[in-house]
Amino acid sequence: MPPIDPTHFSPPNRRRPLYRRATSGLLATVVAAGAAGIVTIAATPTAAAQAAPAVPVTVDAGSSLGTVPDTGVGMNTAVYDGNMTDPAAASLLKAAGIQQLRYPGGSYGDSFHWKTNTLNSSGDGYVAPNTDFDHFMAMANSVGAKPIIIANYGSGTPQEAADWVKYANIDKHYGAKYWEIGNEVPGNGHYGSKWETDIHADTSPKAYATNLVAFSKAMKAVDPTVKIGAVLTTPGGWPDGLTAAGDQADWNHTVLSIAANSIDFVIVHWYPGAGNSGNGGGSGTATATLLQTPQTQIPSMSATVKSLLATYAGSRASSIPIAITETASGPAASTSQAAGLFAPDDYMSWFEHGAFNVDWWDLHNGPGSKPDTIDGQTDYMDGGVLSSGACNSGICEPAVETPFASYWGIRSISTLAAPGDTMVKASTGNSLLTAHAVRTKSGGLNVMLINKDPANSVTASLSYSGFTPAPGAVTTVSYLKGGTGLVTATAGTAASQTLPPYSIMTLQLNPVGGKSGSTSAPTSASSSAPAATSTSLPAFPAHGTPSTPASHRSPTGSHSSSAGAAQGAGGTTTTASGASGTESGSTTSSAAAAHDDKAAAASIGPLALTGAGSVVTYGLFSLIAIGAGSVLLLRRRSVKSAHSNHRQ
Repeated sequence: MPPIDPTHFSPPNRRRPLYRRATSGLLATVVAAGAAGIVTIAATPTAAAQAAPAVPVTVDAGSSLGTVPDTGVGMNTAVYDGNMTDPAAASLLKAAGIQQLRYPGGSYGDSFHWKTNTLNSSGDGYVAPNTDFDHFMAMANSVGAKPIIIANYGSGTPQEAADWVKYANIDKHYGAKYWEIGNEVPGNGHYGSKWETDIHADTSPKAYATNLVAFSKAMKAVDPTVKIGAVLTTPGGWPDGLTAAGDQADWNHTVLSIAANSIDFVIVHWYPGAGNSGNGGGSGTATATLLQTPQTQIPSMSATVKSLLATYAGSRASSIPIAITETASGPAASTSQAAGLFAPDDYMSWFEHGAFNVDWWDLHNGPGSKPDTIDGQTDYMDGGVLSSGACNSGICEPAVETPFASYWGIRSISTLAAPGDTMVKASTGNSLLTAHAVRTKSGGLNVMLINKDPANSVTASLSYSGFTPAPGAVTTVSYLKGGTGLVTATAGTAASQTLPPYSIMTLQLNPVGGKSGSTSAPTSASSSAPAATSTSLPAFPAHGTPSTPASHRSPTGSHSSSAGAAQGAGGTTTTASGASGTESGSTTSSAAAAHDDKAAAASIGPLALTGAGSVVTYGLFSLIAIGAGSVLLLRRRSVKSAHSNHRQ
């Protein structure tokens, strides 16, 4: 393999498989455009929307599905992300109410040595400048988020992890509470498919569980308040249920039978849109199917994990919650509207079923495969919520730090719920319309409606028990298809609302005769305000955000973006006079990160982001050279599509 110029390659993206694709009902007069992506409008439904058949929505405000966690809304970050600590990115995360950030990034966690800020071997990837632990914590503090950290199980030791706890919590007083022991450890080759670094002579679940107990003991000896998480396989996904040679039981039963008394939470990763047989994705997930998975998969997965805990943790079971430290929508949709619809449904469904933390993959990732057109929109196949400004197959993303639909979907959660609010039951009469609801601490009721129909508007006919809404028009906050921000309006009533196709709408309802009980309604801001720093939409009191495997990116500036005009955090807004204004974001692009897909036997290999010719395969890597003078991107890919080949 010819030498690679370190300034011209994107480090391996240690995360998800490089996915293969499985395959205006609202008239508005714009009153003001907020730089934070908030547009205030007065709206009336069109005739077509009015004609749509009403779908019943029932909200039982007297029920309780638990309280909204203050550690809930998380995001993955990674040491190979050269834009991880961009001030614009931090401002956008803060505005979205991100509470936890996960670090150092997916599979990198099993290779990363925190003291030296290096990986176990040069072949394990790339560490970008200014992504060491202290820089990460400075960024997390600016967001108002707490860390969730992956302790290096694969190539580290209990002592190394204990030293990290001491540095973080005793020396620096960072208050790092949540610690995962390893990333996707079952991918260490024990079941045949290998993408996770694990240098232990014994890679069995019994060895992991025994070592997990040692990690927990060493770390809690330094700081007894830290919480230790055990890596489980996803119920229904590879290698759940498999028993390898020499094992007495599968991974989850073995690990919990040994370590249940030494852990404080369990970890599951969920990628329902993955084009592989792992993580509940079947043989490939179409967009319409993806959007149903929060309802069709999460209840049973949560129940399975809780049953395992009841079996092995006994009376402690109820105090050992679930963390979904990696989740995403790709490749059924990654940056197009369906990803935005999936995101809040994903988070809220997990919260309603007992998860205390959900971390999206990823802050920045870069396009992982050729861009596609999904439901009429360009989907850059980028797992990041913010653009890396990269190009692939001659198609370039928007400017660096431009929010994708997934960002706005996640940010929509802040219009629905705040930590401490009570989640209540909400149901609908049509699977294409999903509802989530919370009773706010101040006595109001917020209801989020998600229209999953890409072509048709839907009218929701709402009824309530345990709550009487005030009469008259209500405040709504919506994310519309193709939108570059959230739209707040005074429209409809508590009993009837019409949603355009592929949209999210949150109703913020006051009790009859009472004061506002909303999570604090968004207000418009001057369009001249810096987009990335606006706080027009209330952010959650951030308490911590776990990171997921991030994308690999070349050092800043090594890959120029040819995307059109820079689109900032607020996106393009339209004024009442019809003029168009664009908030400028960062124009410095960094080479796209590839989704860290760890390679196994049947890997297609990482995709480079340019387009010439020769493909050379070197074990875990595929290098695609792209034209003279263009950037060569290197990506490591976890090939979970190969998992089905290892089930025998």
